[in-house]
Amino acid sequence: MWFIYGGSVHQPEQRSTRTTVAGWIYVSIQALILVVLIVIPSADHWPVAGWLTAVASAVGAIGVAVVVIAAAGLGKALTPTPVPRSDAALTTTGLYGLVRHPIYTGVLLIVIGVTVRSGNVITVFVAAATWVFFVVKSQFEERQLRAVYPDYAAYSEVTPRLIPRLSRLRHIRRGGRAPDTPRRPGR
Repeated sequence: MWFIYGGSVHQPEQRSTRTTVAGWIYVSIQALILVVLIVIPSADHWPVAGWLTAVASAVGAIGVAVVVIAAAGLGKALTPTPVPRSDAALTTTGLYGLVRHPIYTGVLLIVIGVTVRSGNVITVFVAAATWVFFVVKSQFEERQLRAVYPDYAAYSEVTPRLIPRLSRLRHIRRGGRAPDTPRRPGR
C-alpha cells in the first residue's frame, strides 16, 4: 500500500498513473466504509430519544448541505478522487475559507448523525474509523495539492483541516473573509 502514502516515483507518467490509482483506491475504501455504516442495523445500546433523533437528523442534514455547497464551491476543480486538477484554481473562499476539506467535514457530520441515531455501538467504531480514514486521505490529497498549487502551503498554515475555528466562523458570519485566508490568484 506504499502508493496510498504517495511513495516517490521517478517517472512523471508512472507517478501520475500511480497517484490516480491511489486516488481511486481511496474513493473505493470511502464508499465501502460508508456502505458498512449505512447497513449496520439499529440497536438499543443507548437510548435514542425523540429529541436526540431530531438533533442527529439535523446534524446529518447540515452535513448534506455542507457537502453540496462545498462541491459547488469547487466548480470545475471538483474531481471524483483526491487528485487535484492542474488546470483549475485553488479554492480558498466560501467553506474553503473555514476548513481545507469541507466535503470531508460534511460527510463526517452525516456520519455523526447516522451514528447517534443508530443506537448501535458498532457504528461508533465505524465512525471512528471514518474519521481516521479522512485524516489519512486528506494527508494524501494535500501532498497532491502542494505539488499543483504553490500557495497551498500558506493556505494550509492558516486554515484548519476539518474542524473550523470559532473565530473564523464569527468573522464569516459578519460577512467578511476569514482572517488570514489567502485570496484566490487573480482576485
